[in-house]
Amino acid sequence: MSDTEQILSEASGWRSVPCKCLGNVLTALRLGRIGGQAPPGFNGHSKVPSNMNKIDFAKRRAEMVERYIAHRGVRSAVVLAAMKKVPREKFLPEEMIEFAYEDAPLPIAEGQTISQPYIVAMMTEALELQGGEKVLEIGTGSGYAAAVLSRIAKDVYTVERIGQLAEKSAATLAELGYRNVHVLHGDGTRGWPDHAPYDAIVVAAGGPQVPESLKAQLKIGGRLVIPVGADRRLQELVRVIRLSEHEYTTEELADVRFVPLVGAEGWTPQGERPAQALDGTLAQAIAKSGEKFTSIESVKLGPMLKRIGDARVVLLGEATHGTSEFYRMRERISRALIQHHGFSFIAIEGDWPDAARIDHYIRHREYPPSEWTAFARFPVWMWRNREVREFVDWLRSHNAGATPDDRVAFYGLDLYSLYNSIQSVLNYLDRVDPKTAAVARQRYGCLTPWQSDPTVYGHATLTGQYRTCEQEVTSMLSDLMQKRRAYAEHDGARFLDAMQNARLVANAERYYRTMYYGSRASWNLRDSHMFETLKNLLSFHGPHSKGIVWAHNSHVGDSSATEMSARDEYNIGHLCRQEFGDASYSIGFGTNSGTVAAASNWDEPMQVKTVRPALPRSYERLCHETAEPRFLLPLRDAPRALSAGLLQPRLERAIGVIYRPETELQSHYFEAVLPRQFDEYIWFDETKAVTPLRSEELKGLPDTYPFGL
Repeated sequence: MSDTEQILSEASGWRSVPCKCLGNVLTALRLGRIGGQAPPGFNGHSKVPSNMNKIDFAKRRAEMVERYIAHRGVRSAVVLAAMKKVPREKFLPEEMIEFAYEDAPLPIAEGQTISQPYIVAMMTEALELQGGEKVLEIGTGSGYAAAVLSRIAKDVYTVERIGQLAEKSAATLAELGYRNVHVLHGDGTRGWPDHAPYDAIVVAAGGPQVPESLKAQLKIGGRLVIPVGADRRLQELVRVIRLSEHEYTTEELADVRFVPLVGAEGWTPQGERPAQALDGTLAQAIAKSGEKFTSIESVKLGPMLKRIGDARVVLLGEATHGTSEFYRMRERISRALIQHHGFSFIAIEGDWPDAARIDHYIRHREYPPSEWTAFARFPVWMWRNREVREFVDWLRSHNAGATPDDRVAFYGLDLYSLYNSIQSVLNYLDRVDPKTAAVARQRYGCLTPWQSDPTVYGHATLTGQYRTCEQEVTSMLSDLMQKRRAYAEHDGARFLDAMQNARLVANAERYYRTMYYGSRASWNLRDSHMFETLKNLLSFHGPHSKGIVWAHNSHVGDSSATEMSARDEYNIGHLCRQEFGDASYSIGFGTNSGTVAAASNWDEPMQVKTVRPALPRSYERLCHETAEPRFLLPLRDAPRALSAGLLQPRLERAIGVIYRPETELQSHYFEAVLPRQFDEYIWFDETKAVTPLRSEELKGLPDTYPFGL
């Protein structure tokens, strides 16, 4: 078995924290053994990178605590102090030391991982330690989390079921002088009854339920923090508090992903993975059913258009936010749908006010130039690229020969544009109802201090430092709805724009408040907003209207066919299937390798990054093994044998505006069932990054041009 196969055979058991993540860093990938180049500083001979002696670990540790832990809401002074004291690099294999203060789980021995620093801090804070307690930890691993606990508690008792890890962690802890940490090799689900009861118990693995043995070893008034879930790969982090001898309370803390808690009161050992021979047969079946094409320009779309039929909504996905082929293929399909199936509008995963700039331009509307440049905030390249510009120019040319009512429109579905949406509502009311405009300014004034960075508003309301603006923004939306008929008489399209901007402000206010409570609430609110916007557009354009959605695969594929459903998350693809049934047609995209436009962190500059080859056990690897460079794969009515093979859950890659190839599995893969997720799948084996617009390309264009300087 190769290094890669060995790592992947254990992939389902790697710890991580949610944010649409899976698995962990693959050592083999990081050292350049699977395609690509070795990382900077790796000389190919020694295990330790040549620049290791130059790293200031103390400085990196302090920066990590501030940036990734304190900034994300961990406030316990004793926890922050403990995180600053413990040298994480001492608990890592030599080849991983340089990554010690990345906020990510990292591989250690026996297919296990050292936990993400943030999750260690969050779980430790959830124990509500004050100092001097007796703590039980289940899942010693490297010993890092036990060391953190030991800087707060009087004694830490930790149990590890893997003998090699128990032996190594005990030696490391002793060598570093952690005398109050006691390590036991045993079944963690049974706890360590010899030293019970405990003031606090923390479990670093996910179980199907809370083990009764652990509950029994908890002191009355004590706290037990454990990931629990019916799925081995997905859990809810819960805190159990013992109120009396037989009474407990439970509260949910966050969605997480940990290795399975294996033992008598947990899961059985991991099952077998699919045989490679079966994958080879399945790849041949895909190649047989796929409709091959040599180029985007020459692809025959007739069979696809026949499959789409009378669908009212067609959702076109993308596996990244920065791949040229995905944009160009969506353009080609959209042109065909507009020309041959009479589709009314395009709705993108972008902000409403920015998309309105494009809409005014392509529909030849007489609007004054806007005060802002469309899609000028991060991630600029996602919509300000040459591929989108060519489609926008085609839409304008297409609309030139149509009557105003028959021109194809262009809208944004997203809700991030708080400031521009407020300004759009005020500008509209200034024209049609100055008195209401004055009221709107007063109400929206509640959000004025936060318009440049609404995430700060969400944090301020959560901590009680600032009251919420919910009543003000919802009242403004209600006022507009009540005056719908009077306002619409002036200009129905302008009223739609104002109404949607007011709805966006109300939903954005809720979004930025809920994003601090966890990913589920904010994700669902965002996709619900997208879906409601889509329905409003279909209603505005009439009962026979049809819409095309451009968004990421994670939005347009049916979430019930992915691991999102285990977290109670849903998306616009799922909501469309519920609402429209077969009249909704979803198309996903995939690639194996190439380049992509993405950033390393939020709000950082775009880079053209190399996309790593797809991992084993993924749908992308399966498509790559067909040896076909490009094809369309119908899934709704696929042959029975093909469907049966594809119904086996597999990994699927999702690259957004951020791409971290060094943590490929952790950051960019999730589990899905492809035939239930999409109606069709488009494959490009090798792809290239989109081309951002350069300033010199935009000089001399009219003021109304949406991508102007």
